[in-house]
Amino acid sequence: MEVRDKVVVVTGASEGIGEATARLLAREGPQVALVARSTEKLERLASELPRSFAYTADMRDTAAVRAMIEAVAQHYGRIDVLINNAGRGLHGTPVEHIPIDDFRELFELNIIGPLVAMQAVIPMMRQQGGGVIVNISSRLSKLKVPGVGAYASTKYMLNGLTLTAREELSIDNIRVCLVFPGRTATRFQLNSMRQHLDPKQVLPQGDPPEKVAEAVLRAIRTEEAEVVVS
Repeated sequence: MEVRDKVVVVTGASEGIGEATARLLAREGPQVALVARSTEKLERLASELPRSFAYTADMRDTAAVRAMIEAVAQHYGRIDVLINNAGRGLHGTPVEHIPIDDFRELFELNIIGPLVAMQAVIPMMRQQGGGVIVNISSRLSKLKVPGVGAYASTKYMLNGLTLTAREELSIDNIRVCLVFPGRTATRFQLNSMRQHLDPKQVLPQGDPPEKVAEAVLRAIRTEEAEVVVS
């Protein structure tokens, strides 16, 4: 799908991969709906991006996710692309010691939020004659790395939901795709669910988020099932 003049929803748009993706897309000509919990950051970004629309929503809140999709559709009249980027990590914790409440919160954000957004947008896309959904996974979901089982397992599940939905929705011309970033130079690790983390000891490392944004744009344009950032 070519993105010019399309309507694209980007969740987790206030920083990191989401912000980089929104900025790249804005240069390519679509109308971009910016979604995150941080109203101030979203409004600042929206002031810089032409034809954008900022909407504050917590992707862990099912009702809020549904309301967000409806608000974007009402604002623009349609939704052509959904990018499920909002997520959080839980690093440095062996499976034996994963706090169940933390894992439940992780599950709500990394799995339930994207699923609810997909369920809300699919009927609209079907009525329009098609669309593209891009779910941001992780290269960790293709590996077995000690200490990241909680986070990686949510991405394993996201992979399964995505590829199954791709098969189910192909008849409706709705392409569901995965992007697999590796370590990315954002605040993601700092924002992960770990206690007593010293910001001075967590320096952004890895690929620039702009590289991941290019992979997201590629997924939209080519509609291929999986794009690995390498």
